[in-house]
Order: sequence, then structure tokens, then C-alpha cells
Amino acid sequence: MAKTNCTDRVVGAILASWRYDISGISPEMRRDYEQHFTDCSRCSSRQSFHRGLDVALVVLTSLSVFFSLFALAALRHVKPLEHVAFNVLGLDVADAYHMLVSAAVAGVLFSVIAFVLVLTATPVPSYLGGIAAERARLLEERFPGAAERLPKSLRSR
Repeated sequence: MAKTNCTDRVVGAILASWRYDISGISPEMRRDYEQHFTDCSRCSSRQSFHRGLDVALVVLTSLSVFFSLFALAALRHVKPLEHVAFNVLGLDVADAYHMLVSAAVAGVLFSVIAFVLVLTATPVPSYLGGIAAERARLLEERFPGAAERLPKSLRSR
């Protein structure tokens, strides 16, 4: 992040309290804040940092869901767990299996809840949608016939 000072401390403080998210404000107010992001390298870099952090949280929680589901699926095929449960812990194999399945299901539920909370608490869906729309515009400029093949939601207006 840039070590420079904000060009307008009042606007910078407002944006910092919103975590540099202007996706939910009116278009009239948005113009002023977008102009501030253009003029102020500090706020612009902080916005990039926060969006990167939000995307990283979405990626981590989705990976958590994936690996929890993978662990749940792999439990049926892992024979060393039977050895550890029976010889080391003194548990019955069925008891150990039920315990691990319960832990994996709890992991899946916790991961899904975390994923939903991250998606609702961050502006990632609109941020990624904006990136997709920008890429679609670039493709449209580069390949003039590509506009007809794009979904209507991504076509430039």
C-alpha cells in the first residue's frame, strides 16, 4: 500500500469506514468517490488491498468446503484409520468411523456457513461481476463480432 497521505482526509475517512466499498451507493455519490480513487493513490491502493483480501477470503472458504467434502468422501477408503483407531486409541472401528464422519460433516457445515457469511459481508460478487463486465468490454473492442455471442448482462450499454 502507498505510504502517501490522502488527498482529501474527509472523503478518505468516509471510504475507510466503508472498507473502500462504493458498490451500494447511488450513482451521483459514486461519481465523486470514483474521482477520489482516481486522484488519491493511497485510497486507490487501499481499495485494491481490501478487494484482494475479500477475494482471498472467498477462495479460502470455498477451498475449505471442497476439502471438507473430499475428507468426507475419502473416509470410506482409508484403511490406516482402522489401524490407528483399533490399535492405538483402543476404539472400535465403527466408533472411530462415526466420529470422523461427524467431524467431516461438521467441517462441511461450518465451511458452508463461513462461505455464505463471507459472500454476504463483502462486495465480492459485485466486484467479480465488474471484472467480468470489463473483460467482456475488452473482448468486444478487440473482436468486433464477439458482442453478439456475449450474454446480455455482460454487453456494454
